[in-house]
Amino acid sequence: MHPDCPELERFVRGEIEPGAFAHREHVRMAFEMLRRHDFAETAWLYSRALRAMTAKAGKPQAFHQTTTIAFLSLIAERMERGGAPDFAAFVRAHPEMLDKTALSRWYRPDQLATELARRIFVLPEPAP
Repeated sequence: MHPDCPELERFVRGEIEPGAFAHREHVRMAFEMLRRHDFAETAWLYSRALRAMTAKAGKPQAFHQTTTIAFLSLIAERMERGGAPDFAAFVRAHPEMLDKTALSRWYRPDQLATELARRIFVLPEPAP
């Protein structure tokens, strides 16, 4: 499926150990997947792989749909606007993607902390 990126293949098959999957790896797998698939397919494949990973770790409740889709959206948008040829160039052009709190520009912490935001994708609430 992804012979040029064995880590992506392992991610999709659920073979990556959850403890070795830091935020940078989340971003890298999203970048690699978005290079190969359109956004809708990536959202499905990526979410499925993360759910398998959290289940394997015995923490299925750790999967967060809003965070997943929102980060995928940010990564996809920056990829479209920046045209980085590889992940290293992407990170140099968009270092904010490696900040786990990057979504705080759009989401309040209490909104992301809801069970609803964990289960389904929710849009950011408008500023007052």
